[in-house]
Amino acid sequence: MQTATKPQHLDMLNGPIWNKLPRYALPVAATGILGQLFNAADIAVVGNFTGDMRTAAVAAVGANSPVIGLLLNLFIGIALGANVVIANAIGRGDRETVHRAVHTSIVTALIGGVIVAIFGQFIAAGLMGLLNVPDDVYPLALAYLRIYLLGMPVILLYNFEAAIFRSVGDTKVPLIALTVSGVLNVILNLFFVIVCKLDVAGVALASTIAQCVSAGLILHALTKVSDCYALDFRKVRLDLNMTKRILMLGVPAGLQNAIFAIANLFIQAGVNSFDSLMVKGNSAAANADAMIYDAMAAFYMACASFMSQNYGAGKWKRMDKVLRNCILLSVVVSLILGGGSYLFGPELLKIYTSDPKVIQCGMEILLYTTVTYFMCGLMDLFPGALRGMGYSAIPMLLSIIGTVGTRIVWIFMIFPRHRSLDVLFISYPASWLITIILQVICYFFVRKRIHNPLP
Repeated sequence: MQTATKPQHLDMLNGPIWNKLPRYALPVAATGILGQLFNAADIAVVGNFTGDMRTAAVAAVGANSPVIGLLLNLFIGIALGANVVIANAIGRGDRETVHRAVHTSIVTALIGGVIVAIFGQFIAAGLMGLLNVPDDVYPLALAYLRIYLLGMPVILLYNFEAAIFRSVGDTKVPLIALTVSGVLNVILNLFFVIVCKLDVAGVALASTIAQCVSAGLILHALTKVSDCYALDFRKVRLDLNMTKRILMLGVPAGLQNAIFAIANLFIQAGVNSFDSLMVKGNSAAANADAMIYDAMAAFYMACASFMSQNYGAGKWKRMDKVLRNCILLSVVVSLILGGGSYLFGPELLKIYTSDPKVIQCGMEILLYTTVTYFMCGLMDLFPGALRGMGYSAIPMLLSIIGTVGTRIVWIFMIFPRHRSLDVLFISYPASWLITIILQVICYFFVRKRIHNPLP
């Protein structure tokens, strides 16, 4: 992590944009994909090294994917509040605000993570029941979730630390930290399952330990930088006004991210109404699908950071150029990744299972979730642009209407009359399209309120 001593800033305020966006987004995408591999490694290990119980073990880990996705998306969104506050201050040249935001973020992350970890233990059993987890899977799924929840403080801490680096354009340090912990996660998975015979509990424990390592590495990196966002443990304290600013931007962003996961809970409940074979097929497909989403989310984060710095600097026309470049790059990348994932779907799914029936089930799901993923990317970009301008609550409300609303109607009114995987998963592109329309209207309404654009 010694590279962190040399700031790897991108100049977001001047020069070409098209070549800087990929430099920012690619490490973010790689970081997100590597994070997904934590869960993928869990599924792969229990699917191959737990003997006769492997089907139940895979289903147990997979059944937790929506819950874990909800928490991770919530944390990433909340941390985006720190990203926007710091990036905006950098655009204004306000070093004091950057300094206060960095030190407040560390305390906020730890306190929030502890609260979630404790509260999660009380509601874990209820969540498993809400998801209609099959009886033969329930004990394993609950054990996995309880152990995973213990790592909430360091998971939230990592996301806030990563947001600090990303706000100044340095996206490589979080990737380095997660790469190290990702390798450790795989090693520990194998050790706990094969040597210690801990099955599902073993992979959950491995993930928790690896997450502690990633948070520790990036925390150390923050103490080694020589710029205004450097961390000094003697100055770490909770600034209530700064915390309020961060949370006012971050909580709506986190809730919007969580909304997608909540919407997926309804889909997961529909999948769980089938047999364990369908649950396993969805688990395998969801991991391949999530990697594409992480690539799209990287452009959302890039859009928010670039927009925030330029908004702070008052460069309105450059903000419009940022959004146009983000749209173009997001659509191109999503079409390539989505089409490729479906084309090579059988090979991807074989990473998680060798059962041809499970693979066939997974391919049906990928048809509706990967090929149309460019719509999901577009749906996220406009809220990212709005948050860069300081508007966070409105995009959240529109996402509730467009995603959760559509899928609730779908699950409770359409799916029961036509019970099939096809009907169930068409709800994804349908809800994306509705949300895109709402977010685009909102963006242009807000953009018109910004007067006197600078040259």
